[in-house]
Amino acid sequence: MAWSAERYLAFEDERTRPARELLARVPEIGDASIFDLGCGPGNSTELLIDRFGKSRVCGLDSDDDMLASAQRRLPDTPFLKADLADWRPSAPAGLFFANAVFQWLPDHPALFERLLDDLVPGGALAVQMPDNLDEPSHRMMEESAEAGRWRSHFIESVRRKPLPSAESYYDRLAPKSIRIDVWRTTYYHVMTGPEAIVDWVRATGLRPYLDRVPEDMRADFLADYTARIARAYLARKDGRVLLAFPRLFIVAIRT
Repeated sequence: MAWSAERYLAFEDERTRPARELLARVPEIGDASIFDLGCGPGNSTELLIDRFGKSRVCGLDSDDDMLASAQRRLPDTPFLKADLADWRPSAPAGLFFANAVFQWLPDHPALFERLLDDLVPGGALAVQMPDNLDEPSHRMMEESAEAGRWRSHFIESVRRKPLPSAESYYDRLAPKSIRIDVWRTTYYHVMTGPEAIVDWVRATGLRPYLDRVPEDMRADFLADYTARIARAYLARKDGRVLLAFPRLFIVAIRT
């Protein structure tokens, strides 16, 4: 099941806010190139252009629909299809910016070390990753996977690995950095109801589960998951629900 830029952008403001707050902690970086790694539909790329100008910003993603959406949004900006697991720039860069992509790559701490090597001195690696596997939104995915007639398709779990600790990232990046800033923020997104939470995660964390469920079972799987979400996220006095969403942020400046 391919990524959907349209579904992803249904919550554009909420998804862009962490990128905006990450960028606010990035220092000035000189004149070297800037890469938006896992640029998605270009919402984070647009932030980089607004701050640094479009002449040295390039977006990378592995999904055709995301790249097409980004190119329509920013027609004068170069976008490249690339696998971040093995991509390297042709020359040292000034900034690698990554908003909610590296959580999908299990060996990303090693990639962070390699990316630091590919920066100019004083260049920055700026990363934000969801850190929400312990939240009901994601625990319910596992419960649904194990509950229904589709359970045989989940003998091997699709649950992504939890993020390492902040201390672990620090210890790996410190030998190559003159400064490291690590922080964690929990956002409380106001949602219209349980169905809105399901719509949110269908664009991201729920995708691997839906990929495993046969098409003729998907509606039942979603109904099971939605019922669990409704029980886990109770309506507030105004009828809306709060989606707690922890995220981990790292800004490392190369020596």
